[in-house]
Amino acid sequence: MSMGTIIITGGSRGIGAAIAEQAGKRGYAVAVNYTSDGTAAARVVDAITASGGHAKAFQADVGREDEIIALFTAAETALGPITALVNNAGITGGIARLENVSAEMLAQLWAVNLSGPLLCAREAIRRMSTRHGGNGGAIINLSSLAARLGGGGEFVHYATSKGGIETFTVGLAREVAGEGIRVNAVSPGLIATELHAAAGDAGRLERLAGNVPMQRVGSADEVAEAVLWLLSPAAAYVTGANIEVGGGR
Repeated sequence: MSMGTIIITGGSRGIGAAIAEQAGKRGYAVAVNYTSDGTAAARVVDAITASGGHAKAFQADVGREDEIIALFTAAETALGPITALVNNAGITGGIARLENVSAEMLAQLWAVNLSGPLLCAREAIRRMSTRHGGNGGAIINLSSLAARLGGGGEFVHYATSKGGIETFTVGLAREVAGEGIRVNAVSPGLIATELHAAAGDAGRLERLAGNVPMQRVGSADEVAEAVLWLLSPAAAYVTGANIEVGGGR
């Protein structure tokens, strides 16, 4: 059974790739968005196709409005009506104390982590909302436990951007609840992906795993399971929620 088209931003690796592959197995036509690594995106598309699904890769920088609009137009044309969006793309801004953060770093962080998800959601709503002749749908925003923990000593700037995502999730959920669109968030904790090395601290997972009550880091697939549940009919009465996938941290 076709579930319509899902756009997953930052879908070429890590949590985004896991969400994309699980979505493909559950009947979505998957638009795998990537910023620069077309080879990684192609691997995700190939994995979905190999398991009997339908997917295509689309390059777009979610920090740019024109590229977001082009992404939605291209995905809809190639794969069909959009019924779901996962705002997964994000950057950390690098590990740094606030005293070492530059305005340029913040501008890029806000563009990708805040403006990007809002503008992607805008494009999704224009297509999915019953106010605009759509049939409804679902939006999932990837937050982080950092929004609650604050990121002190590591990335207060990143945590602040994710705090904004959580406010956005609640507000938008209430705004479009009567228009057939559910909006929820998932907050991963320490998850085994390339994110930490990319931020400049390859040993971060091992160093912090002992702080997790479950005494281990999580997997991208464990986060993806929460996302796919929120997208599914099983979560039909759930909106404005934030599921923490963090081992109790």
